[in-house]
Amino acid sequence: MLKFLIPISLIVLDLITKIIVSNTLELNQFIQVNSFFSIVYVKNFGVSFGILSGILPFWFFVLIGLLVVALIAYLSSISQKLLEKKAYFIIIIGALANIIDRSVNGFVTDFISFNYKNLFWPAFNFADIYITVGIIMLISSFFSKTKV
Repeated sequence: MLKFLIPISLIVLDLITKIIVSNTLELNQFIQVNSFFSIVYVKNFGVSFGILSGILPFWFFVLIGLLVVALIAYLSSISQKLLEKKAYFIIIIGALANIIDRSVNGFVTDFISFNYKNLFWPAFNFADIYITVGIIMLISSFFSKTKV
């Protein structure tokens, strides 16, 4: 049961926060929480950092996302390392959350923003955090000599 509860909870957390932001803020509304963190409602019609935004239709990104998830699931199935398997699993959770958001809305909702003075990192969401953590774990597993 816990095996299904954690991934579903992570996906629901991502989707609920996106719904709250989109129902509470106006598009591009910016709320400065402190000197380096803000919440901003952004619609991402492209991929990471809005790349390819407006060039390809949303369904193309959904299809590519599903193919990538299938490839990652295959890589996980042939992996011998537990850390690598967990990394792939977390990446898949993040990818699925963004695929669901894009399928429903035609875009991905981003809202977390970090800045230093006038330098701003592009907005992102919890699913992006999952993917990033999974990639860090995956890289770590490549340097690990253990099979675990």
